[in-house]
Amino acid sequence: MTNILKVDQVTKTYGKKHEQQYQALKGVNFSVAAGEFVAIMGASGSGKTTLLNLLSTLDQPTTGHILINGQDLSSLRAKQMADFRSQSIGFIFQDFNLLENLTNRQNIALPLTLRGISTNRIDPLIDELADKLDIKAILNKYPVAVSGGQKQRVAAARALIHRPAILLADEPTGALDSASAREMLDTMSLLNQRDHVTTLMVTHDPFSASFAKRILFIKDGKIGQEVNKGVKSRPAFYQELIAYLGTGE
Repeated sequence: MTNILKVDQVTKTYGKKHEQQYQALKGVNFSVAAGEFVAIMGASGSGKTTLLNLLSTLDQPTTGHILINGQDLSSLRAKQMADFRSQSIGFIFQDFNLLENLTNRQNIALPLTLRGISTNRIDPLIDELADKLDIKAILNKYPVAVSGGQKQRVAAARALIHRPAILLADEPTGALDSASAREMLDTMSLLNQRDHVTTLMVTHDPFSASFAKRILFIKDGKIGQEVNKGVKSRPAFYQELIAYLGTGE
């Protein structure tokens, strides 16, 4: 199966030479295959946020290589990086990051609007996604007029509108109540299973992580153990994960 994401011996060190330095990532290696749903779990300070910043091209590794859809990010210049990000990466933020002065439809359209694509071409894509995410009734409303769960589904539509190679999600349920969080996770799981959306989610929450097919654990800047769902049900996988975490791994 084709790897959509490959992380090869990636390190990230903060601080100048001859000064005190902090190594946030220490030789990270892993890959995500096309159609996979992978979660990365780790406590605060484990390196998961640093890793996500590198994967989303918001920062660059000190050493090592990151390949997305076969493209080595280290070979791209700033303008090329911005173009690649807008075409190949979708991102769901914890706090939605919707523009309050735009309607939900306009928020979803934004990645394509910024690329100069016409409304006539964008609208059918929005309508298709809105059907899948059950947000068609709120497209012409503003973010302030909808619930947190609806905002996050609008944010998911915005992340998917340009059909990225990979969807990155940063604690996507962190700002949601439990019912909305469950709806969002069910939606992400459905998109992965039905539409084969390759997904990498960073989370500290075992319930959220249990919706993934594979979980990688990061600690002190290194990827350690991993747990695979296999043929287990989601509830059974969650219980296995809780037991695993209880061992102090």
